[in-house]
Formats: sequence, C-alpha cells, structure tokens
Amino acid sequence: MDKVYKNCQSCGMPLKKSPNGGGTNTDGSISTKYCDYCYEKGQFKQSNITAPEMQEFVKNKMKDIGFPGFLASLFSKGIPKLERWKN
Repeated sequence: MDKVYKNCQSCGMPLKKSPNGGGTNTDGSISTKYCDYCYEKGQFKQSNITAPEMQEFVKNKMKDIGFPGFLASLFSKGIPKLERWKN
C-alpha cells in the first residue's frame, strides 16, 4: 500500500488545501504525494526547479497571501527534506 502523506512532497503544502486533494497521476487518479500546484498527469509542472528555488517560490507565495515573512521562511525551511528532493 502507498504511504499516505499529509503534505505535498514537492512544496510542503498540506494536501487537504490542494483544490482536488492532490495532483493527478498518469492514469488520472489523485496523487497521495503531490499537490495540484506541483503535479499534473504524472509530471511535475515545474520540472527543472531546484529545492532552493522551490523554497524561494513558496516563501514568496506565502507572503503574497499574507503570511509574515518569518513564518513563510519557517514553513519553507523543510522543503529540501521532502521526497521529491531526496537523491
């Protein structure tokens, strides 16, 4: 059985906040690992982004929606430890 994740393993967003509850796999099923914003039809929407670039992207998005800078930094800090970025 697949592991169930609470957060997107690419950007760290809670999967329950993802519009469809997760991105889509190649077969059209809902991904239990990645959100709508990161993953569609079995592929990453930003395929060439690095973990530090994703951290910066997430931090800026969070600030745009009203999170204080220190919280945005705190929440994006763990992104390199997520499944997508493990090598």
